[in-house]
Amino acid sequence: MDRDWDETTQVQAARAGDADAFAALVGRYQEVAFRAAYLVVRDAAAAEDVAQEGFVRAYQHLGGFRAGEPFRPWLLRIVTNLALNDVRGRGRRQGLLERFGRQPVEHEPAPEAAAVTGADQAQLWAAINELPNDDRVILYLRYFLELPEREIATVIGKAPGTAKSRLHRASGRLREVIEARYPSLRPERAGPSGGEHA
Repeated sequence: MDRDWDETTQVQAARAGDADAFAALVGRYQEVAFRAAYLVVRDAAAAEDVAQEGFVRAYQHLGGFRAGEPFRPWLLRIVTNLALNDVRGRGRRQGLLERFGRQPVEHEPAPEAAAVTGADQAQLWAAINELPNDDRVILYLRYFLELPEREIATVIGKAPGTAKSRLHRASGRLREVIEARYPSLRPERAGPSGGEHA
C-alpha cells in the first residue's frame, strides 16, 4: 500500500482489515508509544512490552474507534492505561519481595534524567518523580511528549476542562514539592511548575 497515505486513510483501511495499513500506523506511532510507556514504567524492556501490547489492544478495538478523531491520543490512552497497570502490578510485586526480605531491583534512571545537564534539571526530574502517578502522567504528557490539552484530555479520558484543571493541580503539587524539598529551584526556572505552558 502507499505508505504516504494520511492517518485518516490508514485508520479507515485498518478498520476494513488492511494489515499493511495498521502496520503503517504502528510505524508512525511506535516511538511516541514507547516514550509514553517508558515515562510511566521507567524500564525499557517493560515499556517495549507495554507499547507492543498497546498496539495489539488498539488493533483489537479498532471497531470502537470513532472515525474522524485523531488516532494518536486514542492510542496513547490505551498505552498509558496499560503502563499504569504495569506499575501498579510491579508495586504489588515489590511489596511482596520486601515482605519476604528481598530488596526490589532498582531500575536505571530514565534517559531524560541522564541526558539533562545541570543539577537544577536533575532535581526537577527528581521532584516530578515524587508526585503520584496521575500527576506524573499528566505532566509527562504535556511537557515531555508535548501533547496539547485536547489530546491530553483524550489520553486520560476526561473533558478538556478537566484535563486543564488536573494539569494545573499537578503543576501546583510540583511547586509544593520543589518548595519543600528542592529550595534551590526557583519556580520561574522549574519549567512545568509554572503552569502557564498551555
